[in-house]
Amino acid sequence: MPLIKSISGLRGTVVPSDGEYLSVTEVINFTRAYCLWLKKRAADKNTDAERLSIIVGCDGRRSGQSIIEIVTFAATMSGINVLYFAYNPTTPTVAMSIIKSRKKGNSAVYGGIMITASHNPEEWNGLKFFNEEGEFLSASDAECLMLLAQQMSIIDFPIPTNEEKGKSILHQYALQDHAKAIAKLQLVQVKPIKRAKFRVAVDAINSAGGRAVPRLLHRLGVKDVVVLNENMNQTPQFAHNPEPLPENITELRQYVVDNGFDVGFAVDPDVDRLAIVCENGEPFGEEYTLAAVADYVLQYQKGKTVSNLSSSQVLKLVTQKHCCQYYASAVGEVNVVEIMKSTKAVIGGEGNGGIIYPALHYGRDALVGIALFLSFLAQEKCTVSQLRARYPNFYMAKNKIQLPQNCDMSAILQNIQQKYQHLDCIDIDGLKIYLPDDQWVHLRKSNTEPIIRIYAESKKQSDADALTEQIINDIQEIVQ
Repeated sequence: MPLIKSISGLRGTVVPSDGEYLSVTEVINFTRAYCLWLKKRAADKNTDAERLSIIVGCDGRRSGQSIIEIVTFAATMSGINVLYFAYNPTTPTVAMSIIKSRKKGNSAVYGGIMITASHNPEEWNGLKFFNEEGEFLSASDAECLMLLAQQMSIIDFPIPTNEEKGKSILHQYALQDHAKAIAKLQLVQVKPIKRAKFRVAVDAINSAGGRAVPRLLHRLGVKDVVVLNENMNQTPQFAHNPEPLPENITELRQYVVDNGFDVGFAVDPDVDRLAIVCENGEPFGEEYTLAAVADYVLQYQKGKTVSNLSSSQVLKLVTQKHCCQYYASAVGEVNVVEIMKSTKAVIGGEGNGGIIYPALHYGRDALVGIALFLSFLAQEKCTVSQLRARYPNFYMAKNKIQLPQNCDMSAILQNIQQKYQHLDCIDIDGLKIYLPDDQWVHLRKSNTEPIIRIYAESKKQSDADALTEQIINDIQEIVQ
């Protein structure tokens, strides 16, 4: 399995295989490159800190603690202090910790590393890198980091003196601070949530959510909370595929129905994606998580919204209902954040259940999504399924086509665009074609394989499936 090196960081399997994998050497080289990049960035911004610090955390994967030791070694040997957690934090908690540290005047905290492979299976792990704003690196910064990492050599690693070496320092209370900051948000209605006496079930996938989600719910006044899959020492660790899709959270769905819970929440291992289960066991739909929360936010904060080109159009429709403007970005959290900042959007995210609420921070955060969703539910005094029924049903299809090696995928996309030039097309991230009757299809080429991925949305599942097949046929004709 090849290593994935992208604007999202570094990710791969931790088990040696025929191909590349996430090795000790890769982790050291990327950490050293990141520390070098961080020092240069701090110097360019004239920071007065004598020694820089980074905040380092990992989700609940068993390989995480070993990687923390490797990262800490590489960072301290590079002259950077490491602030580490006494528990497994979430990705948004690491981001919030960077922000809070700097707000309290600790200008030495200049970034962070989250050790996680997000929704990938347990044999995967990786590194996500933050800047001093508590945000993921931009595309240009990530490219600079990749180049530096390529130039690193584990052999060329000078031993620092005690004075030059960084220290590792325990970083406490970050999760409490994260939950407290969410509860203090203007649109989080703690008293109505408490009065509603919600019964909440959580699937924590035996990772960081097992600690983070109940801590937040208790802060919000929810007393009846049951956590499924909260033991990080299970073997195998993850009770099921960790991506919070309907087919992977059947245990939670059944538990909600059998035990009369009002709502179920499923999160991925690092708690930046949120899936919701209705009281009848039906999935609310990951694509609808952001739409529902935006519907609530836009009642009080009129403003722009953003999601990526592969996300459902339901957010656009909700935004228009509130007489506000919607924007689409290229796929990838950093791209969504870039457009959100430039448009001063009040909420945005991705259709995979990733909610970005700038009033808290610029990053996907399942915890703030839970708080805003429960505020909406308490306000409306309805069931989760009744809330879901307010939104139109759209169905998505995801497909791909394997192409010959050395195939010119850019030329193929140009040919497709020419064929459908009579329709509205966007080519900022592959090619997205808008068709009649609220349908669209999005083509994206892989950066690592000769594959074009095809996403489509329609009012019927059969129509969405047919759209992807139609595009595959078009591509096959072009190749032949």
